[in-house]
Amino acid sequence: MIETCCKSILTKRGVAFTKSEDLGDLTKKVAKELRLVPEEITDETKGAENIRLILRNLTQLTNNLAQLRGLYGTGHGRDGQHRGLQPRHARLAVASAVAFVDFVSETFRRRQVSNAQSNV
Repeated sequence: MIETCCKSILTKRGVAFTKSEDLGDLTKKVAKELRLVPEEITDETKGAENIRLILRNLTQLTNNLAQLRGLYGTGHGRDGQHRGLQPRHARLAVASAVAFVDFVSETFRRRQVSNAQSNV
């Protein structure tokens, strides 16, 4: 889901990526393209450092989800005896992925509207 979101946004923004780029690479490109960590947040802004940290952690979250998928995902030829994580862990991973996709998609939409208005 995250990979599809990143690739869709990058394609719509005309940003090139290769098939060999992993989820971390794609996430970094999207974060840069959408300016997820805005430079205009000054140190004087209340909670500025908290905002920056949350946004950085949001993009790093995708790396952790990709690693978790590699370790416990079912798409890697697991045998019938494999023990995975508990359902609550899966729900946490999905909720985290949804939070990322929701935030990035909303940011993309807002940037599209902003760009369209500035072209009028």
